[in-house]
Amino acid sequence: MSKIGLIIKREYLRRVSKKSFILLTFLTPFLFAALAFVPLWLSSIKGDEVHTVAILDATGKYAPLFEDTESYRFINGDKDMDKYRQMSEKEIFAFLNISDDLQKNPKNATLYSKKQIPADLSRLVNMTLKKQIESDKLATFNIPNLQEIIKESKVDFNIQTIKWGDDGSEKQSSSVVASITGVIFTMLIYMFILIYGGMVMQGVMEEKTNRIIEIMISSVKPFDLMMGKIIGIGFVGLTQVFLWAVMTFILITGGTFFLGGGMESEILQSSMALNTTPNMTVIAAQQPANEWIEMLHTINFTEIGILFIAYFIGGYLLYSSLFAVYRISCRRPRRHATIHATSHASFGFRPLCGYLCMENP
Repeated sequence: MSKIGLIIKREYLRRVSKKSFILLTFLTPFLFAALAFVPLWLSSIKGDEVHTVAILDATGKYAPLFEDTESYRFINGDKDMDKYRQMSEKEIFAFLNISDDLQKNPKNATLYSKKQIPADLSRLVNMTLKKQIESDKLATFNIPNLQEIIKESKVDFNIQTIKWGDDGSEKQSSSVVASITGVIFTMLIYMFILIYGGMVMQGVMEEKTNRIIEIMISSVKPFDLMMGKIIGIGFVGLTQVFLWAVMTFILITGGTFFLGGGMESEILQSSMALNTTPNMTVIAAQQPANEWIEMLHTINFTEIGILFIAYFIGGYLLYSSLFAVYRISCRRPRRHATIHATSHASFGFRPLCGYLCMENP
């Protein structure tokens, strides 16, 4: 085995066997998956407690529209706002004040609570009042059966975008999903190059401080030493990225299977409770997770993965070499800190430039 191969093997095995590498490799995907799915899981949990919402309706026509659900019980308010404010959360969770006709001014309705208003309660109140306001507005036109005509005239239409391949094939595309995917991979390249380039700088700094590099240069060429160190740490980065990709795919697939139908079923239940079409509810709510997963299948991740590895290797070789040269040329810590901060600041413009180039090809 050549001297470069020995140095690559030494750097790779020394860093892969560290406990910090093992913990970071196997815990990071769980952290990202938790950040993505824990909020969705918490929002899908429905407690057994039924919250009471008091309605003070000065017009008298909006309060009867609200029907009790599994989570909320609506009552007619018979006290003023100050008295409801002094009550505990167990007695009155929220207070809806409708001071005047909402058709004249939609801001006449206000929802109060001592805690953050839950999204499902806000959505329920908004859709209930919105439906009545639209009905009152249509009634002013004095056209017979106008509501039925409008209801039958509504069409679920969404333009389908197709991308032609070089071989004449057709694939469904989504500019939003493609843009988000591009931004994510751009930031990943930036983060990985910065992390593993910093590893090369740190390794050179440690060996220079301990004077190990002087002993190693006496037996190998400086070029062989530097290339072996850069390539060895590069293999460490590729190994970690590969393990992250596999584990993240498994966790996302499992999380999507576990939470996939939860949001969609909740939206359908709320639309049936309000006697509205599912399309109106979907517009008011977020797009279901299953639809995003289907759009992700239209992206050529094989091509993106190959280009990601190519740009990662090229950028890593460039910036790790620059970082190593910076560290070797710096004899004073202050100068090293200044150069290190300057290189990181200039390198931070790469994701922004990549995003701008992606948006304006």
